Amino acid sequence: MIEYFINRASTYAGDVDFLFDLITYMAGFWFLVAEGALFYLLFRFRKKPGIKSEYIDGTKKTHKRWIGIPHILIIICDIVLIWGAGKVWYKIKQNLPEPDATIGIVSQQWAWTFIHPGRDGELHTDDDVRLVDELHVEKGKTYHFELTSRDTLHSFSVPAFRLKQDAVPGRKIRGWFKPDKEGVVDIQCAEMCGIGHGVMNARLFVHTKEEFEDWILSQPRFSFAGK
Repeated sequence: MIEYFINRASTYAGDVDFLFDLITYMAGFWFLVAEGALFYLLFRFRKKPGIKSEYIDGTKKTHKRWIGIPHILIIICDIVLIWGAGKVWYKIKQNLPEPDATIGIVSQQWAWTFIHPGRDGELHTDDDVRLVDELHVEKGKTYHFELTSRDTLHSFSVPAFRLKQDAVPGRKIRGWFKPDKEGVVDIQCAEMCGIGHGVMNARLFVHTKEEFEDWILSQPRFSFAGK
């Protein structure tokens, strides 16, 4: 399975890549078959001296097979693609695993506010840690997120996670991810949201357990209750 140009950094990134591989290989196969058939027919039935052209009305069974058989084969491929897409969609969007922690993500023109559970491990309590354009998580933990928007449509996108979720004003949208590689990855807004859309980016830090505990302990203990 190809990893493309962006390294995978979440547990379900490989499933998304698998789906793109499946689509690419199937579409590529039929493209080559169609082009091969086209050039074969062009050369096989090209104009030749002394041979009169023949009108084909498509009523013979031998002619209909050129349409019927490929049609059936493509439908079978479509069923395989629908199965693959449904399987990945269910795993990522519907079958949310039990979380180790929940974070809040607030989008607005043109910044991200990330709300981390504080030392008590619970979101929406007095020791929550709020940061602008910085999200800190621990490798190997399953995170649920609550995504909201303060103004217009945005889209929370983490390419290394193969994660993209639209933020809709007036709605709290839930999703999940589980980082499996340490390091720093990009966060982007993938929905045109105004003149500052191009600079609406942030960084996601994936720490080891020890690094994450040190980071939490280093955060000031302010009360943000009700904000």
